[in-house]
Amino acid sequence: MRTIGKQKALSTLFLAKLQLKLSILFISASNESKHRYKTSMSLSQDATSLANLLSALTQPNTETIRAAEVTLKPILRNPNSIPALFEVLAARDSQPEAVRHVAAILLRKRISGHYQNLPAEYKTKIQSDLLQLLACETARSVRNGAIGVTSTLCKLQAPSPDESEPDDYVPWPELFQFIAAASQDANTGARELAFLLLMEMVDTIGTFLSTQFSQMAHLFNTSITNPQEDTKVKNAAVKALGGLMSFLSDDQEVEVFCNLIPALLQYSLECQKRNDEDTVGIILDVLYDLAYSPCPVVTQHMPAIIGFCLGCMRDQNLEMTVRDSAALVVATMSESKPKTFGKNTELLHGTLESIFNLIENSQETGAGALFQSNPAWREDEEGDEYDPEDNDSATETSMAQGTLDMLACEIPKKYIFEPVVKMCIARFSSQNENHRKAGIACLGVIAEGCAEPLREHLAEIMPIVLQAAQDPSAPVRECACFALGQLSEHCQPVILSYSDQVLPIAFALLDDKTVAVQATSCYVLEMFCERLEPDDVRPLLDPLVRKLAQMLETTTKRSVQEMSVAALAATAVAAEEEFAPYIDGVATLMARMMIITDEKLFSLRGRALECMGHMAIAVGKESFRPYFTQTMQCACEGLTFDNTELHEFAYAVFANLAKVMEAEFSPCLEELVPHLLAVLEEDDGCLEKQVETQELQSLAYLPGQGEYGGLDDSDGEDENGNYVIQVRTALLEAKKGAITAIGEIGAHCGAAFVPFLDKTIPLLQKAASNWHPLIKTEVADAFPSMILAVIASEHDGSVEWKKGDIEAASPLTAPTTAIVTIVLKELMGLMKDDDKETAGKACDAVQNIIETCGPHALGPVANECLESVHALLTKSAPCQLGEGAEEIFDEDDDDHDSFMTSVCDLVGALCRVMGHHFAQYLPQFLPAICAFAKSSRPTSDRAMAMGCLGEMAQELGDAVKQYWKDVFLPAILAGLADPDDNVKRNAAFCAGVSCEGLGDFVAGDYSQLLQAVGQLFGIDRTGSDTSAAAVDNACACFSRMIMASPASVPLPQVLPVLLSKLPLVNDQTENEAVYKCLLGLLQMNHADVSASKAEFKRVFTEATAEGSKVDDETQQKLKMALPALG
Repeated sequence: MRTIGKQKALSTLFLAKLQLKLSILFISASNESKHRYKTSMSLSQDATSLANLLSALTQPNTETIRAAEVTLKPILRNPNSIPALFEVLAARDSQPEAVRHVAAILLRKRISGHYQNLPAEYKTKIQSDLLQLLACETARSVRNGAIGVTSTLCKLQAPSPDESEPDDYVPWPELFQFIAAASQDANTGARELAFLLLMEMVDTIGTFLSTQFSQMAHLFNTSITNPQEDTKVKNAAVKALGGLMSFLSDDQEVEVFCNLIPALLQYSLECQKRNDEDTVGIILDVLYDLAYSPCPVVTQHMPAIIGFCLGCMRDQNLEMTVRDSAALVVATMSESKPKTFGKNTELLHGTLESIFNLIENSQETGAGALFQSNPAWREDEEGDEYDPEDNDSATETSMAQGTLDMLACEIPKKYIFEPVVKMCIARFSSQNENHRKAGIACLGVIAEGCAEPLREHLAEIMPIVLQAAQDPSAPVRECACFALGQLSEHCQPVILSYSDQVLPIAFALLDDKTVAVQATSCYVLEMFCERLEPDDVRPLLDPLVRKLAQMLETTTKRSVQEMSVAALAATAVAAEEEFAPYIDGVATLMARMMIITDEKLFSLRGRALECMGHMAIAVGKESFRPYFTQTMQCACEGLTFDNTELHEFAYAVFANLAKVMEAEFSPCLEELVPHLLAVLEEDDGCLEKQVETQELQSLAYLPGQGEYGGLDDSDGEDENGNYVIQVRTALLEAKKGAITAIGEIGAHCGAAFVPFLDKTIPLLQKAASNWHPLIKTEVADAFPSMILAVIASEHDGSVEWKKGDIEAASPLTAPTTAIVTIVLKELMGLMKDDDKETAGKACDAVQNIIETCGPHALGPVANECLESVHALLTKSAPCQLGEGAEEIFDEDDDDHDSFMTSVCDLVGALCRVMGHHFAQYLPQFLPAICAFAKSSRPTSDRAMAMGCLGEMAQELGDAVKQYWKDVFLPAILAGLADPDDNVKRNAAFCAGVSCEGLGDFVAGDYSQLLQAVGQLFGIDRTGSDTSAAAVDNACACFSRMIMASPASVPLPQVLPVLLSKLPLVNDQTENEAVYKCLLGLLQMNHADVSASKAEFKRVFTEATAEGSKVDDETQQKLKMALPALG
């Protein structure tokens, strides 16, 4: 029992003028005979026997060690082993240092489990004896081991979470009195010991000694900044301070220690000069932990922190791991304080300049961000020097590019985009090929993070990239391909308008003399082609397929082979059914690769499987049927190999083939589904007890991991140990692939999958609570497919429901209702997840389900769903809380969150399903949505908000009447005047459906609406797909306005303008509105139609011509009307 009343608060102890003479405690080895603590007494019989066994553990003989472990284990289960272990630890005169060190390790491992069973008097004795041992121990390994025991013993003195203690309670106050005395001692070893003890007990100190933080900060500062202090003491002080700052990083109390950041940085520079990388690494780890601290002092010192880290990144004398740690601090600072970072122009420009310098001064490939972790690429590049163990090791280029990628993704685009692009362009105009390499490579690196502004400026950027692709320098051409691939991936769909320029250049580069350029040109084709339409790829289809097949057969470079296969797969997807003539030849090539058994070539085998799946998607069931069985056999055979990458490829093939073959895939389910479910049950990583030997941190030399493993506490004794996350990354990817396959099988195999639902649903529910977003997002995608399987079985594939009708009987059967209820409940939880992508995917899934099943499915979760959607719109959901909390800046600095598009799409779906019932929530939802439409918001936000308002107007009809003048009309007029064509497009749509739903109520506003929409007809629709879509939606808007209130439209002026832009060229979904209007005018025999009969005839003729994208039903109506036009 603790005698709390007799304990003194540390405030009366720490740094006190102690009467105790430290010369008695800390003496030199020459005065050992004067020790008050006797170490020469003989060991007890138990301790002697134990010492012999411990000695066996230090022998270089595995059998001897194992035999000793077997004998020791039952002994160590007995509480009496604790006094015996301490005797051996303290027996300096009779036992070797190694034996005493092992005794310290085992004492620390075992004392937690036995502590409650030790007599009270022994608990007091061991505390006293430990302090005396620490005071006189000269062997560093033994002393460090004893420090570990001391730390554990102090933790055992601390109260458990359910115990209450006075605010000034301090566990083991005599220990902290000892530390206070040691820290002021003249003996270097004593001062070092004080800080080593503090280092080991940071959690205890951080929890119980907050009132002493100011005195501690003074102590740390004095030690670190004292030029006369011994280096060992300074290093120990830095480690202790760093540990405490890391422990407190999420707490406001860390502020008192954050004032020491300048001292830490200064000392780190000294360590850097003397090549003390360990201490530099420790300080960098501390700075990383502090990056997310709410403490304003961290933000205040951010320029100094980043400046120091940039110096480390540039220092080629430091190990790459240390430099990479510095880069991680810079990247994390950009993530935690993006606006502060971006607004500091000098800091941002200095950081970018350092990154560019690293890339241009490096001899490594500038496309390193793409291929760094690809074994095939590394092997082809490095040849005989390639070491598979180095695949994950950082390089100078990967470090710099990884940092730039994070900056581009996190810092608001209004701050980072312009300076980066300016640096890229300036370097590309240089005569130095390394500068050009860096400039063009960095354009590719920022493609993901700066996708939106890049899309807006492609007209200025693409000529530079295309010119770089023909540069005389091979490294520059390689980087140009990398940049083209990245732009192709992230700048859709705008980039597709450059297909006539990109494809010929990429095709020509397939013949480049440099292997790296060949491989990256394949990457361009892969990224670009997979989103093209058949018309775009048709001119190059035949020579492209033949060239890629030739490269595949003739090259010996594995990287080129893999990229060629990937490019073939993407070409097939683009060509669709037009790829059918090539499928037999390509399938023959893939067949040879799909049976590869050389483990080094498994990635190529996987790529071949992937290609077969993509070809199936392209050519469809009938054309692919002859290759189905062989592909399935090879994929299933791949599952027999112990290679998770090959399993991933197999799961992707299963997903694609289920989608294509549908019912013909069903015979595979009996064997395949149980395997996929077994993958879901595998453990992919969790919180696990930390390996005990790691708890000693850096205090003592420890045997290699696994030694003395038989002596851990495996019999259930409480260790009060720490927990760490053990991650099996490869299995995570495989599990993701298995979930994807299950989802596609459920969606496309229909009733055949229903027997597996009882086992599948619980496993998906469990996976929905997985710690990793990768799994949760995939589960959200798969959930609706479970419902589709039931609907196929119970409802013949579809559910008939009526908007807003919740009074009638539910159209859902009991089995369907049961599955829908389970799935929507899980999705409600995922919408509240703290990961944005997970929340967005959950919104997509909910939209899918309620649009499929109707209002009766939504009913039980409607309130919860509406609350979650509103929270997401107002940025108060769990995934949005805390972001940038320490940065007080206008939210207009924020960038577009792509997942918010899913949230707004769900709002439209709620209106579509709930109908007039949603109108009661408009006062809450409209302000939140309109906030995204402000002119200061990013373009994507404005377009998203206008699109959402349009869907609401379309689905709610006259329910939005009271909000027309104050909300919808001002938003529409602002959108139509927006500089961005996509915003204009959505504003035109919103205007049209509003007029359609509100009829004559808005007739008084027609004049200004017609004038504003009319401006869109002046857009050059050949500029881009977005421009064309804006004009198409203007046409549809005019058509809806005419139908809603013909008398309010001056047809003699409007009709010629409308007809001049028909047929539609991009947004074919608006054909119905346009041709319904034109046919209606004809049927009315409207007087103004006669004057435009020639134009009517031209439009109808073109809309019904071969190759027209107008749907068949509408074409038939137009053909019937043509004779009347003469």
